[in-house]
Amino acid sequence: MPMRAPEFWSRRDPGLARLLRPLASAWTLAGRLRRRLVQPVRVSVPVICIGNLVAGGAGKTPAVIALAEACAERGLAPHVLTRGYGGRLEGPTRVDPARHRPDDVGDEALLLARVAPSWVAGDRIKGAKAAIAAGARIILMDDGFQNPSLGKDRSYLVIDGGFGFGNGRVMPAGPLREPVEDGLARADGIILIGADTTDVVATLPPSIPIHRARFTPVAGAEAIAGRAFVAFAGIGRPEKFFATLKSLGANLRAARAFPDHHPYTPDEIMRLVEEARAADAELITTEKDAVRLAPEARAMVRVLAVALTWDDPANPDALIAPALERKG
Repeated sequence: MPMRAPEFWSRRDPGLARLLRPLASAWTLAGRLRRRLVQPVRVSVPVICIGNLVAGGAGKTPAVIALAEACAERGLAPHVLTRGYGGRLEGPTRVDPARHRPDDVGDEALLLARVAPSWVAGDRIKGAKAAIAAGARIILMDDGFQNPSLGKDRSYLVIDGGFGFGNGRVMPAGPLREPVEDGLARADGIILIGADTTDVVATLPPSIPIHRARFTPVAGAEAIAGRAFVAFAGIGRPEKFFATLKSLGANLRAARAFPDHHPYTPDEIMRLVEEARAADAELITTEKDAVRLAPEARAMVRVLAVALTWDDPANPDALIAPALERKG
Protein backbone atom coordinates (compact mmCIF):
# COMPACT_ATOMS: atom_id res chain seq x y z
CA MET A 1 0.00 0.00 0.00
CA PRO A 2 1.46 3.42 -0.92
CA MET A 3 2.57 5.51 2.02
CA ARG A 4 3.34 9.19 2.44
CA ALA A 5 6.90 10.04 3.48
CA PRO A 6 7.02 11.07 7.15
CA GLU A 7 7.72 14.74 7.79
CA PHE A 8 10.75 14.07 9.96
CA TRP A 9 12.60 12.69 6.90
CA SER A 10 13.11 16.27 5.78
CA ARG A 11 14.24 17.65 9.16
CA ARG A 12 17.63 17.38 10.82
CA ASP A 13 18.12 15.22 13.91
CA PRO A 14 14.60 14.77 15.31
CA GLY A 15 14.16 12.35 18.20
CA LEU A 16 12.35 9.70 16.19
CA ALA A 17 15.16 9.49 13.65
CA ARG A 18 17.63 8.83 16.48
CA LEU A 19 15.44 6.03 17.81
CA LEU A 20 15.40 4.41 14.36
CA ARG A 21 19.19 4.44 13.93
CA PRO A 22 19.61 0.70 14.72
CA LEU A 23 17.15 -0.23 11.95
CA ALA A 24 18.88 2.17 9.58
CA SER A 25 22.22 0.52 10.36
CA ALA A 26 20.75 -2.91 9.63
CA TRP A 27 19.34 -1.63 6.31
CA THR A 28 22.74 -0.20 5.38
CA LEU A 29 24.56 -3.43 6.23
CA ALA A 30 22.10 -5.55 4.23
CA GLY A 31 22.60 -3.36 1.15
CA ARG A 32 26.36 -3.48 1.40
CA LEU A 33 26.38 -7.26 1.79
CA ARG A 34 24.12 -7.70 -1.22
CA ARG A 35 26.35 -5.57 -3.44
CA ARG A 36 29.43 -7.42 -2.22
CA LEU A 37 28.00 -10.90 -2.76
CA VAL A 38 26.20 -10.42 -6.10
CA GLN A 39 28.25 -10.59 -9.31
CA PRO A 40 26.61 -8.29 -11.91
CA VAL A 41 25.70 -9.88 -15.24
CA ARG A 42 26.70 -7.95 -18.36
CA VAL A 43 24.51 -7.97 -21.46
CA SER A 44 25.33 -7.32 -25.11
CA VAL A 45 24.10 -3.70 -25.31
CA PRO A 46 24.92 -0.61 -23.26
CA VAL A 47 22.97 -0.17 -20.02
CA ILE A 48 22.44 3.26 -18.47
CA CYS A 49 20.89 3.36 -15.00
CA ILE A 50 19.02 6.41 -13.74
CA GLY A 51 18.56 6.10 -9.98
CA ASN A 52 18.46 8.12 -6.82
CA LEU A 53 19.49 7.94 -3.21
CA VAL A 54 16.18 8.96 -1.66
CA ALA A 55 12.84 7.18 -1.57
CA GLY A 56 10.66 8.63 -4.31
CA GLY A 57 10.09 12.05 -5.75
CA ALA A 58 13.51 12.96 -7.13
CA GLY A 59 12.50 12.89 -10.81
CA LYS A 60 13.95 9.62 -12.13
CA THR A 61 11.15 8.83 -14.55
CA PRO A 62 11.12 12.25 -16.29
CA ALA A 63 14.91 11.99 -16.60
CA VAL A 64 14.59 8.55 -18.21
CA ILE A 65 11.93 9.90 -20.59
CA ALA A 66 14.20 12.77 -21.61
CA LEU A 67 17.14 10.41 -22.21
CA ALA A 68 14.94 7.94 -24.11
CA GLU A 69 13.85 10.74 -26.44
CA ALA A 70 17.49 11.79 -26.89
CA CYS A 71 18.53 8.20 -27.68
CA ALA A 72 15.71 7.81 -30.19
CA GLU A 73 16.74 11.06 -31.92
CA ARG A 74 20.21 9.54 -32.32
CA GLY A 75 18.82 6.31 -33.82
CA LEU A 76 19.85 4.17 -30.85
CA ALA A 77 16.61 2.16 -30.46
CA PRO A 78 16.27 2.61 -26.70
CA HIS A 79 14.22 0.26 -24.53
CA VAL A 80 13.34 1.11 -20.92
CA LEU A 81 13.55 -1.35 -18.06
CA THR A 82 11.53 -0.73 -14.90
CA ARG A 83 10.39 -2.71 -11.86
CA GLY A 84 6.80 -1.56 -12.33
CA TYR A 85 6.20 -0.37 -8.79
CA GLY A 86 2.55 -0.66 -7.86
CA GLY A 87 1.81 -3.30 -10.52
CA ARG A 88 1.12 -6.99 -10.06
CA LEU A 89 3.04 -8.39 -13.06
CA GLU A 90 6.51 -9.77 -12.37
CA GLY A 91 7.46 -9.90 -16.06
CA PRO A 92 9.38 -9.61 -18.12
CA THR A 93 6.39 -7.98 -19.78
CA ARG A 94 6.43 -5.43 -22.56
CA VAL A 95 4.10 -2.63 -21.54
CA ASP A 96 1.10 -2.02 -23.78
CA PRO A 97 -0.73 1.20 -22.80
CA ALA A 98 -3.79 0.05 -24.73
CA ARG A 99 -4.03 -3.17 -22.74
CA HIS A 100 -2.28 -2.74 -19.40
CA ARG A 101 -3.60 -0.85 -16.40
CA PRO A 102 -1.69 0.78 -13.52
CA ASP A 103 -2.47 -2.18 -11.27
CA ASP A 104 -0.83 -4.42 -13.90
CA VAL A 105 2.43 -2.57 -14.53
CA GLY A 106 2.39 0.57 -12.36
CA ASP A 107 1.81 4.18 -13.35
CA GLU A 108 5.40 5.05 -14.28
CA ALA A 109 5.66 2.17 -16.77
CA LEU A 110 2.65 3.51 -18.66
CA LEU A 111 4.27 6.94 -18.93
CA LEU A 112 7.55 5.42 -20.11
CA ALA A 113 5.82 3.29 -22.75
CA ARG A 114 4.55 6.45 -24.45
CA VAL A 115 8.08 7.38 -25.52
CA ALA A 116 9.94 4.06 -25.92
CA PRO A 117 9.37 0.29 -25.72
CA SER A 118 9.25 -0.39 -21.98
CA TRP A 119 9.56 -3.56 -19.95
CA VAL A 120 8.39 -4.41 -16.45
CA ALA A 121 10.67 -6.98 -14.88
CA GLY A 122 11.28 -7.90 -11.28
CA ASP A 123 14.31 -9.81 -12.56
CA ARG A 124 16.40 -7.11 -14.26
CA ILE A 125 18.58 -9.61 -16.16
CA LYS A 126 15.60 -11.38 -17.72
CA GLY A 127 14.07 -8.01 -18.56
CA ALA A 128 17.24 -6.82 -20.28
CA LYS A 129 17.51 -10.01 -22.32
CA ALA A 130 13.87 -9.75 -23.38
CA ALA A 131 14.44 -6.14 -24.50
CA ILE A 132 17.53 -7.12 -26.50
CA ALA A 133 15.63 -9.96 -28.19
CA ALA A 134 12.99 -7.40 -29.18
CA GLY A 135 15.54 -5.09 -30.80
CA ALA A 136 16.94 -2.85 -28.05
CA ARG A 137 20.29 -1.27 -28.89
CA ILE A 138 20.56 0.53 -25.58
CA ILE A 139 18.77 -0.07 -22.28
CA LEU A 140 17.73 2.69 -19.89
CA MET A 141 16.97 1.53 -16.37
CA ASP A 142 14.37 3.54 -14.47
CA ASP A 143 15.64 2.86 -10.95
CA GLY A 144 17.78 -0.14 -10.05
CA PHE A 145 20.78 1.83 -8.81
CA GLN A 146 20.76 -0.19 -5.58
CA ASN A 147 20.14 -3.48 -7.43
CA PRO A 148 23.51 -5.06 -8.38
CA SER A 149 22.20 -7.93 -10.52
CA LEU A 150 22.42 -6.26 -13.95
CA GLY A 151 25.75 -4.74 -14.95
CA LYS A 152 25.60 -1.03 -15.76
CA ASP A 153 27.83 0.88 -18.18
CA ARG A 154 26.88 4.20 -16.65
CA SER A 155 24.94 5.04 -13.49
CA TYR A 156 23.56 8.51 -12.81
CA LEU A 157 21.90 9.80 -9.66
CA VAL A 158 18.95 12.19 -9.87
CA ILE A 159 18.81 14.77 -7.08
CA ASP A 160 15.94 17.17 -6.42
CA GLY A 161 17.61 20.51 -5.64
CA GLY A 162 14.70 21.46 -3.41
CA PHE A 163 14.99 18.37 -1.20
CA GLY A 164 18.58 17.20 -1.48
CA PHE A 165 19.20 14.26 0.83
CA GLY A 166 16.51 15.18 3.36
CA ASN A 167 17.69 14.70 6.94
CA GLY A 168 20.69 12.74 5.67
CA ARG A 169 19.71 9.46 7.33
CA VAL A 170 19.09 5.99 5.90
CA MET A 171 15.61 4.43 5.99
CA PRO A 172 13.63 4.17 8.17
CA ALA A 173 15.36 7.00 10.06
CA GLY A 174 15.39 9.11 6.91
CA PRO A 175 14.68 9.00 3.17
CA LEU A 176 18.03 7.58 2.03
CA ARG A 177 18.15 4.15 0.40
CA GLU A 178 21.83 3.92 1.32
CA PRO A 179 24.46 6.24 2.80
CA VAL A 180 25.32 9.17 0.55
CA GLU A 181 29.01 8.26 0.41
CA ASP A 182 28.20 4.68 -0.71
CA GLY A 183 25.99 5.87 -3.55
CA LEU A 184 28.28 8.63 -4.76
CA ALA A 185 31.16 6.16 -4.94
CA ARG A 186 29.27 4.21 -7.65
CA ALA A 187 27.80 7.19 -9.53
CA ASP A 188 29.23 8.42 -12.83
CA GLY A 189 27.39 11.72 -12.62
CA ILE A 190 24.55 13.71 -11.11
CA ILE A 191 21.36 14.98 -12.74
CA LEU A 192 20.37 17.94 -10.57
CA ILE A 193 16.77 18.99 -11.08
CA GLY A 194 15.66 22.49 -10.14
CA ALA A 195 17.34 25.20 -8.10
CA ASP A 196 19.75 24.00 -5.44
CA THR A 197 17.93 25.52 -2.49
CA THR A 198 19.32 22.89 -0.09
CA ASP A 199 23.00 23.52 -0.98
CA VAL A 200 23.33 19.85 -1.88
CA VAL A 201 26.02 20.61 -4.49
CA ALA A 202 28.34 21.73 -1.69
CA THR A 203 28.20 18.19 -0.26
CA LEU A 204 29.16 16.49 -3.54
CA PRO A 205 32.72 15.56 -4.55
CA PRO A 206 34.12 18.27 -6.86
CA SER A 207 35.16 15.57 -9.34
CA ILE A 208 31.64 14.28 -10.06
CA PRO A 209 29.99 15.77 -13.18
CA ILE A 210 26.74 17.64 -12.54
CA HIS A 211 24.15 17.93 -15.31
CA ARG A 212 21.51 20.50 -14.46
CA ALA A 213 17.91 20.38 -15.61
CA ARG A 214 14.49 21.72 -14.66
CA PHE A 215 10.84 20.88 -15.14
CA THR A 216 8.98 23.05 -17.64
CA PRO A 217 5.26 22.83 -18.45
CA VAL A 218 4.39 21.67 -21.94
CA ALA A 219 2.00 23.35 -24.39
CA GLY A 220 -1.20 24.65 -22.85
CA ALA A 221 0.33 25.79 -19.56
CA GLU A 222 -0.23 29.42 -20.53
CA ALA A 223 -3.95 28.87 -19.96
CA ILE A 224 -3.32 28.20 -16.25
CA ALA A 225 -2.70 31.82 -15.27
CA GLY A 226 -5.62 33.52 -13.55
CA ARG A 227 -7.82 30.41 -13.43
CA ALA A 228 -9.13 28.81 -10.24
CA PHE A 229 -8.19 25.21 -9.43
CA VAL A 230 -8.49 22.49 -6.85
CA ALA A 231 -5.30 20.49 -7.28
CA PHE A 232 -4.55 16.95 -6.18
CA ALA A 233 -1.47 14.78 -6.52
CA GLY A 234 -0.26 11.38 -5.35
CA ILE A 235 3.43 11.68 -6.21
CA GLY A 236 6.64 11.62 -4.19
CA ARG A 237 6.43 15.31 -3.31
CA PRO A 238 2.99 16.75 -4.11
CA GLU A 239 4.07 20.18 -2.88
CA LYS A 240 6.31 20.52 -5.96
CA PHE A 241 3.25 20.21 -8.21
CA PHE A 242 1.29 22.74 -6.17
CA ALA A 243 4.23 25.17 -6.26
CA THR A 244 4.44 24.79 -10.05
CA LEU A 245 0.77 25.70 -10.41
CA LYS A 246 1.25 28.81 -8.28
CA SER A 247 4.33 29.80 -10.29
CA LEU A 248 2.19 29.67 -13.44
CA GLY A 249 -0.28 32.10 -11.92
CA ALA A 250 -2.97 29.62 -10.92
CA ASN A 251 -5.49 30.60 -8.26
CA LEU A 252 -5.19 27.52 -6.05
CA ARG A 253 -8.40 27.20 -4.03
CA ALA A 254 -7.30 23.89 -2.45
CA ALA A 255 -4.41 21.42 -2.65
CA ARG A 256 -4.96 17.77 -1.74
CA ALA A 257 -1.94 15.51 -1.25
CA PHE A 258 -2.10 11.72 -1.47
CA PRO A 259 0.60 9.05 -1.01
CA ASP A 260 2.86 8.29 -3.98
CA HIS A 261 1.24 5.86 -6.48
CA HIS A 262 -2.11 6.24 -4.71
CA PRO A 263 -4.90 4.19 -6.38
CA TYR A 264 -7.82 6.60 -6.54
CA THR A 265 -11.30 5.27 -5.85
CA PRO A 266 -14.41 6.60 -7.63
CA ASP A 267 -15.63 8.06 -4.32
CA GLU A 268 -12.40 9.99 -3.82
CA ILE A 269 -12.58 11.48 -7.31
CA MET A 270 -16.23 12.44 -6.89
CA ARG A 271 -15.44 14.19 -3.61
CA LEU A 272 -12.70 16.15 -5.37
CA VAL A 273 -15.04 17.00 -8.26
CA GLU A 274 -17.67 18.24 -5.83
CA GLU A 275 -15.10 20.29 -3.93
CA ALA A 276 -13.97 21.93 -7.17
CA ARG A 277 -17.56 22.70 -8.18
CA ALA A 278 -18.28 24.21 -4.77
CA ALA A 279 -15.19 26.40 -5.13
CA ASP A 280 -16.14 27.39 -8.70
CA ALA A 281 -12.83 25.89 -9.81
CA GLU A 282 -11.42 23.27 -12.15
CA LEU A 283 -9.89 20.02 -10.93
CA ILE A 284 -6.26 19.54 -11.96
CA THR A 285 -3.59 16.88 -11.44
CA THR A 286 -0.30 15.49 -12.82
CA GLU A 287 0.29 13.16 -15.76
CA LYS A 288 1.41 10.43 -13.39
CA ASP A 289 -1.82 10.73 -11.42
CA ALA A 290 -3.95 10.88 -14.56
CA VAL A 291 -2.88 7.41 -15.72
CA ARG A 292 -4.31 6.03 -12.47
CA LEU A 293 -7.74 7.47 -13.13
CA ALA A 294 -10.62 5.62 -14.74
CA PRO A 295 -11.49 7.01 -18.21
CA GLU A 296 -14.73 8.59 -16.93
CA ALA A 297 -12.81 10.30 -14.10
CA ARG A 298 -10.04 11.45 -16.42
CA ALA A 299 -12.61 13.33 -18.50
CA MET A 300 -13.43 15.50 -15.48
CA VAL A 301 -9.84 16.39 -14.60
CA ARG A 302 -7.41 18.74 -16.25
CA VAL A 303 -3.82 17.49 -16.54
CA LEU A 304 -0.72 19.64 -16.31
CA ALA A 305 2.09 17.92 -18.19
CA VAL A 306 5.72 18.85 -17.58
CA ALA A 307 8.94 17.86 -19.33
CA LEU A 308 12.56 17.81 -18.26
CA THR A 309 14.52 20.60 -19.91
CA TRP A 310 18.33 20.55 -19.84
CA ASP A 311 20.12 23.74 -18.84
CA ASP A 312 22.85 22.76 -21.33
CA PRO A 313 21.64 21.16 -24.60
CA ALA A 314 24.86 19.11 -24.63
CA ASN A 315 23.87 17.25 -21.45
CA PRO A 316 22.15 14.28 -23.16
CA ASP A 317 25.25 13.56 -25.26
CA ALA A 318 27.44 13.84 -22.18
CA LEU A 319 25.27 11.25 -20.42
CA ILE A 320 24.83 8.82 -23.32
CA ALA A 321 28.16 8.86 -25.16
CA PRO A 322 30.34 7.30 -22.42
CA ALA A 323 28.16 4.19 -22.32
CA LEU A 324 28.41 3.78 -26.09
CA GLU A 325 32.17 4.21 -26.04
CA ARG A 326 32.65 1.45 -23.49
CA LYS A 327 30.78 -1.03 -25.64
CA GLY A 328 32.54 0.09 -28.79
